[in-house]
Amino acid sequence: MHFVDLWLTRSLSMCLLLQSFVLMILCFHSASMCPKGCLCSHSGGLNVSCSNANLKEIPRDLPPETVLLYLDSNQITSIPNEIFKDLHQLRVLNLSKNGIEFIDEHAFKGVAETLQTLDLSDNRIQSVHKNAFNNLKARARIANNPWHCDCTLQQVLRSMASNHETANNVICKTSVLDEHAGRPFLNAANDADLCNLPKRTTDYAMLVTMFGWFTMVISYVVYYVRQNQEDARRHLEYLKSLPSRQKKPDEADDISTVV
Repeated sequence: MHFVDLWLTRSLSMCLLLQSFVLMILCFHSASMCPKGCLCSHSGGLNVSCSNANLKEIPRDLPPETVLLYLDSNQITSIPNEIFKDLHQLRVLNLSKNGIEFIDEHAFKGVAETLQTLDLSDNRIQSVHKNAFNNLKARARIANNPWHCDCTLQQVLRSMASNHETANNVICKTSVLDEHAGRPFLNAANDADLCNLPKRTTDYAMLVTMFGWFTMVISYVVYYVRQNQEDARRHLEYLKSLPSRQKKPDEADDISTVV
């Protein structure tokens, strides 16, 4: 009996030691996978915090099991295509307070349908590709950017979830219509369908062109008629100016005799 107790005690100690060893390996593995300059922690999943890390680009060695990713307050200027494609568990992505100007068409490929929160506020984004936010289910924050309000932005916001709230927070820095500059995008979109402006402009140009041609034709017809009238008047005056032919007496007599 004493031998059995001793064996069980040693077995339990070995199990605890083995568990500790496994946990240590896992922790070391997670720590070793954490990008340089970032802090990684486990709290309902892997949280990767790279805030204020002086990053100039998005790290390409992000752990695939990342759930929360904070890249705010850095010097990132662009979001390349498929940069997050391996982060299938990503739920929160914070890219605020950077210098982002360019977002490639497939920047959020692989995470568009799993993201719950996307923060792109306080950057330098003026415009994006019309498909940049396709299939994005996240609640997006894109305020405090120098947006150029045009048809592309209108299409982008229509394709996003919660687009009404998002559009209401977008202020037009510039716009295809000067009167919309400095106003919320939602007001601008309500005033005019920005995607119909090129068509309307084309229609107006065609109308102006047709009116110009019509005016030229009418002017030519009027000129032609007046010129003909003038020629006819001159011809008539010429005929009137010709001396009339006097009949001789004998010719008059002959005519009377014949009758």
